[in-house]
Amino acid sequence: MSISKILNSLEKSWERDDILLSLKKGLGKDEIVNEFLVKNKSQIKELNSLLRPEDIDLLNQVEQLSTCESKLINEIKNLNYLKNNENHHILNQKNIVTSNRFSFNKLSSFMINWSNKFVVIALLIISAIALSKQAWA
Repeated sequence: MSISKILNSLEKSWERDDILLSLKKGLGKDEIVNEFLVKNKSQIKELNSLLRPEDIDLLNQVEQLSTCESKLINEIKNLNYLKNNENHHILNQKNIVTSNRFSFNKLSSFMINWSNKFVVIALLIISAIALSKQAWA
């Protein structure tokens, strides 16, 4: 199987909506990751056998990108917390929940779409480079 087919299959297995539901149900991050690894063990082994050193470098860069996104989300969350504490406004609890959910959903949607597109494009480029190198060899 090609890298792109494996990646597409793994991407379908890692549904963010399902992951969010699992988190809301109280499953831990480690449990979710371990469950994914067990369900997709053969595909992950095959993908790992097809990866080259350049691909590993790119995966490290994608990992760093994810870490940056996580820090950005944390900073935004902290800024919002500090701003709310400084203002000392008394707001209706229902309005707070509704407005925070709306803004979180927008931010979450932006980060999910942007991150997914970058990872998929990067992995497709890796596949294209690998295939072109094989064709010229």
